[in-house]
Amino acid sequence: MAHQSELIEKDILAYLKSHEEKSLLRFITCGSVDDGKSTLIGRLLWDSKMVFEDQLASLEADSKKVGTQGGAIDYALLLDGLQAEREQGITIDVAYRYFSTERRKFIVADTPGHEQYTRNMVTGASTAQVAIILVDARKGLLTQTRRHSYLVSLVGIRHIVLAVNKMDLIDFDQQRFEAIRRDYEQFAATLGFGDITAIPLSALGGDNMIEPSANTPWYHGPALMNYLENVRIEGEDREKPFRMPVQWVNRPHLDFRGFCGTIASGVIRPGDELLVASSGRTSRVTRIVTMNGDLKEAVAGQSVTLTLADEVDISRGDMLSAIDAPPIHSRHPEAHLVWLHDEPLQPGQIYLVKTATAVTPGRVTAVQYAVDVNTLEQKKVSTLGLNEIGVASLELDRPISFDPYRQNRQTGSFILIDRFTNATVAAGMVITAAPLEPQGAQTQRLCTELSGAIRRVSLSEAAVSGTGVSVVDLSGEGGGIEFDVSASFLDYLGKGNRVLFRLRGLDQLEAVALIAYEHTLSFEFDRTAEGVSILIFKRGIRSGKRVSDDDGTGI
Repeated sequence: MAHQSELIEKDILAYLKSHEEKSLLRFITCGSVDDGKSTLIGRLLWDSKMVFEDQLASLEADSKKVGTQGGAIDYALLLDGLQAEREQGITIDVAYRYFSTERRKFIVADTPGHEQYTRNMVTGASTAQVAIILVDARKGLLTQTRRHSYLVSLVGIRHIVLAVNKMDLIDFDQQRFEAIRRDYEQFAATLGFGDITAIPLSALGGDNMIEPSANTPWYHGPALMNYLENVRIEGEDREKPFRMPVQWVNRPHLDFRGFCGTIASGVIRPGDELLVASSGRTSRVTRIVTMNGDLKEAVAGQSVTLTLADEVDISRGDMLSAIDAPPIHSRHPEAHLVWLHDEPLQPGQIYLVKTATAVTPGRVTAVQYAVDVNTLEQKKVSTLGLNEIGVASLELDRPISFDPYRQNRQTGSFILIDRFTNATVAAGMVITAAPLEPQGAQTQRLCTELSGAIRRVSLSEAAVSGTGVSVVDLSGEGGGIEFDVSASFLDYLGKGNRVLFRLRGLDQLEAVALIAYEHTLSFEFDRTAEGVSILIFKRGIRSGKRVSDDDGTGI
């Protein structure tokens, strides 16, 4: 159901056509508990005529039964659908709602305020273009307000509405409103927002929601709906360099070979030169093919098939880009990670890294630091737990093409997937490409003494100092290798640390496998472009604690 319109009765086809051509805005509401997020969205749905008759009847009954307004309409119940949400008066899951006005269509995500549901909030914010951050006018900025503001900046939202709600409870005090606005702008100065619009509201009473309120004659800015209808979001991706991750190579017959995908950013026309980021090959676009015929121009958001003038090796997962602004192509991205899984991150463990259209095995080699989202302070850690956020270095089995997330959300994001359970364990936002050796990993080209053609390598805790995953790089060593394993090295593994051996070839594998066999250790084998990698660790040890369902005797 859309907003009420005379066209619905007069010319339904004309109405549907006009509705189809409207722009779409995705936005979220976030903030602390009881700031009125669900009430605000419920009021928008109510005032835009998006409540069906059966919903209205149910809402009136639920308001009397579990509402918080003394039997009057409780707009929050339009969003809080879970029984636990209604019983506790809080939002737990992300609730998506659709509505429209004469000017624009909207998809809104109502996100939870509790810290333990941070992963739900990040999920809702990942596709949003505008964030409405609610603040209770009586309480001002709270810890959760700062936390959500940081998360919003992290996922790349640049348009912010500071909705100072419940103004009716402080008699629409202008000085209080201005003080909250100044405090927030000072706090958010380092978060990189494009614009911040502060609006005094009473979501329950409807003040400054749809129309300017007579209770705030001192406020001369837009009402909330007016802002949402007019904020400029179209064209932002079109102004960025061209990017199209290839989703499928279309080869119906010998005379046609096209590359299908959704344009992530930029504009493309027949005759434009393109670069294949993985190979560095270039070619010229000859046609832009769609189901409804060829196009003279295609822009960000459109799904198209491109044909090229030259026979270029391109497959699913490759990225077509502008020649003058190529993406980063590397095996070693550095990224923000938001950990979404109950089991903590295991540095060195192999996960599946899924970008726009590519999936490749990879591992987190080191966690550089975690961010305390309450204070924005950085803290040294070796792993990440549920809802924690940190900066990590990754190593992939093959290079992938990406952009820094702040420059392009479509090509700068990825997820980590557990290979065995297929669970999404983390969301990633690329910062840049790391140096060839991952930062934070303790790389040691250990001193050895030559004994004939065999090199003896001493392994001790001092040689592999650090926490998490340390790296012993022997890929440049020639000939055979033998290891002298000290008690301190075994104690180091017993604390839950892991050691990654980088070898030149299979002839060095036996010496590392012998360590695992003689000392009841576990190991993971991986073939890379540079050689062989072996990760050894004490099975059943995780963050210094023994896992109860594992006997710890190794493989």
